[in-house]
Amino acid sequence: MRARHVLPAALALAVLVVGSGCGNGSGLRVEGADPDASSATPVMTPKGFGPSQSPARKTPSAVPESTMTLPEVRDSLQADKGLDPYMKKIVGSCSAVALCLTRGLSVDVMKTGTPQLVVLIHTNDNFVFGAVLMADSPKGPRRVWSLKADQLKISPSPQGDLVVESQVFTLDDLSCCPSGRLVEVYRWAGGKMTKVSSKNQKGD
Repeated sequence: MRARHVLPAALALAVLVVGSGCGNGSGLRVEGADPDASSATPVMTPKGFGPSQSPARKTPSAVPESTMTLPEVRDSLQADKGLDPYMKKIVGSCSAVALCLTRGLSVDVMKTGTPQLVVLIHTNDNFVFGAVLMADSPKGPRRVWSLKADQLKISPSPQGDLVVESQVFTLDDLSCCPSGRLVEVYRWAGGKMTKVSSKNQKGD
């Protein structure tokens, strides 16, 4: 007889507990409610715990094409008193601009927002022996850097530096087959291009 009174009392108590959790107090969590903006889940970062957000990746921005022309570059180089004498001789003696100058990539190693132009200097038979970096100025293109190296190739790095690959010849090498390769990295710092790394590699 006593058990019959205990069971309904227990059921009534359970109903009251569940009902109290459905109120607007600190009971059950309401789905769809706006979370507190300051309660971002912390995640482990190289410097400790921080908000759960993906770090922004640094991607090199696209550099617009330089509007400098090769005839303008040649005129500037011919008047450049600081240009290497052999470079000036080749530039001044070629009958057509395309026979001694080749347009390279547009870059912004100077971080000015205005593109600079890489120009390769070569002989009539397309043997590249040097390059110049030309920048715009109120008076037209001006040389801000030059380099002499055999069969060089210049490309920008993700950090905005210039990567220069050139062939290394020894006395026993034929003109077709250099025995080595040099990879150098140049960076604009303090108003000039500075070599920051250099690595010799054997040829194939």
